[in-house]
Amino acid sequence: LFLNRMIFSTAMVDPVDFLALQFIRKRLNDLPGSDFFSSWDFTSDPCGFSGVYCDGDRVVALNLGDPRAASPGLMGRLDSAVGRLSALEEFTVVPGRIMGRLPSTLSELKNLKLFGVSRNYISGEIPPGLGSLPQLKTLDLSFNQLSGSIPPSLGTLPEISNLVLSHNRLVGEIPPFSSQTLVRLDLKHNQLSGWIPADGFPPSIRYLSLSTNRLWGPVDRALSRLTNANYIDLSTNHFSGGIPGAVFTFPIASLQLQRNQFTGEVRPETGRVTIPTVDLSFNGFSGEIPAAFSAVQILYLNNNKFTGQVPGSIVDRILSADMEILYLQHNFLTGIHINPTVEIPVRTSMCLQYNCMVLPVDTPCPLNAGKQKARPLQQCTTSKG
Repeated sequence: LFLNRMIFSTAMVDPVDFLALQFIRKRLNDLPGSDFFSSWDFTSDPCGFSGVYCDGDRVVALNLGDPRAASPGLMGRLDSAVGRLSALEEFTVVPGRIMGRLPSTLSELKNLKLFGVSRNYISGEIPPGLGSLPQLKTLDLSFNQLSGSIPPSLGTLPEISNLVLSHNRLVGEIPPFSSQTLVRLDLKHNQLSGWIPADGFPPSIRYLSLSTNRLWGPVDRALSRLTNANYIDLSTNHFSGGIPGAVFTFPIASLQLQRNQFTGEVRPETGRVTIPTVDLSFNGFSGEIPAAFSAVQILYLNNNKFTGQVPGSIVDRILSADMEILYLQHNFLTGIHINPTVEIPVRTSMCLQYNCMVLPVDTPCPLNAGKQKARPLQQCTTSKG
């Protein structure tokens, strides 16, 4: 994310920027083992300080903390004086123990393109003023302790490309995102709730993660718009209804819809699903397993209500080791055509237990599949729930 540029200055830094850096420094310190601030000697030009980059006499980038992976980071708070660095285009803080609220003065940084303070202890609400920054492209506030709701203004940032708010304590509904430049939206591991509007996400999105929240309601119309997506993770929520067959035609590398309340039949709008990883487990999907899934490499369909025979094309892929994982346990499947004497390739994993059939082969299953090999007969002759 860093600009990774050094622009050498021929003059002393602007007095306003000089004072702002002094205030910022007073509120921050190196954690034990870090010596990032050892070069911050205000008897010399701050444009030569570690993490300070200038264009002429103006500070244009401020990268606080040693970016190397082993650095312990910084401690303290972010001073409101950061808002005085009016030419600032990039502001980042390495993981550490930065606490307190984000300064409301961030809204004054009209040239800011990148703002990232992930993996610290930032608390309080997200300043709505961040949604008024006309050039902001990347906003990463992940792995903090932020609370409150997502400001609706973030959804209309004209240049936003990457918005990462995951692993916080955010609540309330997800606001509509209309920015046609938005590529990555990561809101996982919060406490967000409510429905997803049909037009809640722009078609420009390629990465969408809403995992581990409290979201509910249908998502079929919202998903249908994400024709450019290569990663979708809606897992561990309370989403319901069906999923659009068109989603299986998108250029997705991983489709994660597990642990929701989706129902209905799965009907891909393609004869061959080429998504490498598909996880539909722990839902209420029913009907027969589509033969189109035979090209998937990792397929989790366990803990649903699928019925009928396992398609022969899927069996062939397992036996040829072209499919790595096939989990079908805890469904209502009635058969699978496998010779009991066949050897399952060691580099594949298949689980069939707790269905409505006698297992033709005994394969290792995950511990949470339980010990029962088949469903009780009454479950297979009456209800499928």
